[in-house]
Amino acid sequence: MISVPGVITGADVAADLRVDCDVVVVGSGAGGATMAAELAAAGVSVVLIEEGGYHQTESFGAQSVRALRTLYRDGGGGMAIGKPSVLFAEGRCVGGSTVVNGGMSWRTPPPVLARWAAADGIRDIGEDAMAPFFDEAEAWLSVAEQDPETIGRDSELLYAGARSLGWRIVANRRNQLHCAGTNNCNNGCPTGAKRSMLVTAVPRALAHGTRLYADCRVERVTLDARGRAAGVTGRFRGQDGRRGSALSVRAKVVVVAGGAVQTPALLARSGVKPAARQLGRNLAMHPNANVIAFFDENVTGWHGVHQAYQVREFQSDGIILTANNLAPPMLAALMPGHGRELGELMAGYNHVVTAGPLIEDSGAGRVRTLPGLGAQVFYQLSDRDAARVVRGVELTATAMFAAGARRVLLPVDGAPALHSLDEVRRLLAAPVPARALRVFSVHLMGTARMSEDVRRGVVDSYGEFHGVHGLFVCDASLFPGPTGLNPMLTIIALAVRNARYLRDRCGDYSL
Repeated sequence: MISVPGVITGADVAADLRVDCDVVVVGSGAGGATMAAELAAAGVSVVLIEEGGYHQTESFGAQSVRALRTLYRDGGGGMAIGKPSVLFAEGRCVGGSTVVNGGMSWRTPPPVLARWAAADGIRDIGEDAMAPFFDEAEAWLSVAEQDPETIGRDSELLYAGARSLGWRIVANRRNQLHCAGTNNCNNGCPTGAKRSMLVTAVPRALAHGTRLYADCRVERVTLDARGRAAGVTGRFRGQDGRRGSALSVRAKVVVVAGGAVQTPALLARSGVKPAARQLGRNLAMHPNANVIAFFDENVTGWHGVHQAYQVREFQSDGIILTANNLAPPMLAALMPGHGRELGELMAGYNHVVTAGPLIEDSGAGRVRTLPGLGAQVFYQLSDRDAARVVRGVELTATAMFAAGARRVLLPVDGAPALHSLDEVRRLLAAPVPARALRVFSVHLMGTARMSEDVRRGVVDSYGEFHGVHGLFVCDASLFPGPTGLNPMLTIIALAVRNARYLRDRCGDYSL
């Protein structure tokens, strides 16, 4: 690996470290890296800490098993306990989940912003107030529609099916600069075209003097005698994977940006408790499900970009449809059967389109820190949302058959292969119990939500923890509720907004 000035990994540390800074940021994903870059550019002394490793663009390739091992927490196999349990994935590397997501970059819908302002009294959150921050983020990240020549056949088939049904479908907006269309987003972009934090905010932060410590798990946020944020303590992971040297950071401001699972877990084990006991609650997940459609033609889904389009016809009902190619190991995990039966299904890999609904959920889960187990996620799919998933599955199958699919596999336990839309409708006409649905998520939000009402929220309008001076949260756990769309751009825009707020009040924190 090429040495990068300002980056210190576990392999570089042979003894315990003690460092001082103005602001320490925990987590280098969309929120943390943006906050670090903004503050460092303003002349603030910043330390950025990442639990995962520092993996450069040159190391990325099509080996999904390697990516799951090096770029994801728990190999991408997180599980929210419920009926059904929901599989979820978190990035754990420098750049966080922006390294392994599909790059979809959508502004928060204005009705969602209005709802947050009305329900929680959040200041400066309306469409007009947020527009400058979205403008800046989109410019930095080269947000645009996909170059036409990189759109794959799987996306073209979704588009054809939706258009034949008269449905509204829009071109995806992604943080990419002339994406090559290798459909390798989930393994890390091998060309650097996807403008993840790894190739945008992290280098910007480093250029302005930020010190980045990778392979380091922060164990606690420390408080001074007055109960104010005073820094963090953590420990590096050595080359052999064992616990390595300790890191102690003394800072005037602490920003926690570990995501909707790890942020409340860190705060809980640090003994930080909001008066209203809302920390770890109000988890939203945007449940997803996959329909596997087989076509006679050769689709070759790994040619072309990840999710070139979104079907928005049913957005007002909380349902968006997309197509997203899965690597063979991931697809095999969704297929029914074993042995020869599974082998025969996988032999048709190049004829498969995987597509499905993203649901704006109405339920609320919880993250709890349990002795000996650490952070555990609990989430119950509500009856309303389960019905939305079923409807989204039927709509997806409708689009696939309209595009020429010859059979589909539904994400319903025990469902056989279906060869027509009539068969799909007959199967789904009977009530489908929630526990029979196979559901996953990559959008976790809301466990440290903003609210000016201390009875409802964990942090205020700008992410500062109620009752703890100098402790900020800067990730999707801030959200008062689900966005209904891919949340990355919302995280980044809020991070810019909140960094400017903190920058303009340096005197309040003696920065």
